[in-house]
Amino acid sequence: MSTRTAVSTDQAPAPAHTFSQGVRKGPLLQVSGQGPVDPATGRYVHAGDVRAQTERTLRNVEAVLRAGGATFDDVVVVRVYLTGREHFAAMNEAYGQFLTARTTDGVLPARTTVFTGLPREEMLVEVDALAVLD
Repeated sequence: MSTRTAVSTDQAPAPAHTFSQGVRKGPLLQVSGQGPVDPATGRYVHAGDVRAQTERTLRNVEAVLRAGGATFDDVVVVRVYLTGREHFAAMNEAYGQFLTARTTDGVLPARTTVFTGLPREEMLVEVDALAVLD
């Protein structure tokens, strides 16, 4: 049996609650939900701008992936949580540009998008990811 280990980095925001930034067990790496937080300041950024929040959030996901030895080429599924349908088009555009630039084989991860409430009022988007490493 493989050991379960926490993955952490100062290149992504420190968890605001009781969870790890990521967890790796064997070839699986689960990145916890990330939001639009600047890791250097711990502040939520880009109030009201879902496109910019999506990019910042994906950078945070990418930092945790890197800390766990993965890239977006290893990601098999991404879950996106939005506060409203009106944010979908801008999120989708930012997401597409970000992921397309970071996948070398042209295969984008599977994705689920959910419309829901988020922990902080200033958050318009949250993203988590599951990677499988060889």
